[in-house]
Amino acid sequence: MKMILDLDTGIDDAFALAYAIAHPDIELIGITGTYGNVTVEQGMANTQALLELLGQPEIPVYAGATVAGFEVSEASARIHGADGVGNVDIAAEKADSAGDAVEFLIASAAKYGEDLVVVPTGAQTTLARALEQDETLRSIRMVSMGGALTVPGNVSPAAEANISQDPHSSNTVYQLAEDMTMVGLDVTMQTQLTRAEADSWRGSAAGDVFADMAGDYIDAYQDNNPHMEGCALHDPLAVAVAADPDLVDCLILPLQVDTEGPTIGRTIGRWEGTDVETRVAVGVDVDTFVPDFIDKLAQLFGRLAQSR
Repeated sequence: MKMILDLDTGIDDAFALAYAIAHPDIELIGITGTYGNVTVEQGMANTQALLELLGQPEIPVYAGATVAGFEVSEASARIHGADGVGNVDIAAEKADSAGDAVEFLIASAAKYGEDLVVVPTGAQTTLARALEQDETLRSIRMVSMGGALTVPGNVSPAAEANISQDPHSSNTVYQLAEDMTMVGLDVTMQTQLTRAEADSWRGSAAGDVFADMAGDYIDAYQDNNPHMEGCALHDPLAVAVAADPDLVDCLILPLQVDTEGPTIGRTIGRWEGTDVETRVAVGVDVDTFVPDFIDKLAQLFGRLAQSR
């Protein structure tokens, strides 16, 4: 399958990027830059530095949209570091855009059709604008990381972080995307990467960087979720579900995002106004996904070490 990742490249986005590159069933044709963990510009710079580290510098990165006045929250900086990658030195010095992300999404939908899957893992501003402009894109399969249907949010009792960045755009996405699976906190918080598992990647340049990022991420999780043994694998789970939909059990329902009031950012069933339904993941095969994620990254880091 052809895949486009829409990343706000913090630590779990970096994991998702590596997993997509490592997965034999995925051809990553491009990355669009969004915001959330970091600004669009910082995220693109992080992405390009990681692509270089992972031996795929030729994969293009496209500048996506942002919203006026966006600033990285203190919570995001605490969890992902001021630079988005746990302050691990990956030489992320600049962000060169291959073009406009909305145009790239629309052109890719026309070119690849049902062979394409789009995986947004941050604010959905760019995707909403593309869906509003192009009907072909609406039928493309998508797997989004965001939202919380049966569990509390992580930035408020109602809202998950990615959705909260731009609730209006997320509401648009879930009303227009005709083949969407939402992979939210309902399932991602069931997945965990421990420090020992991350440290098993060490021994190569890429493996050491990813283990260092994981260590910083796990430290943040220990502060916020001391009951957990490691960190949740939010964004890589969305990539995994794109490759293997059977990893999750889903409810199917029309979905809306609350755009005002005390529950702003809440993802909840919608009873009128659209015929579009979303598959919302509520169960996950942790025992299949987590070992596969760890193993595929270990294999990738091993191949990179041998090639240098």
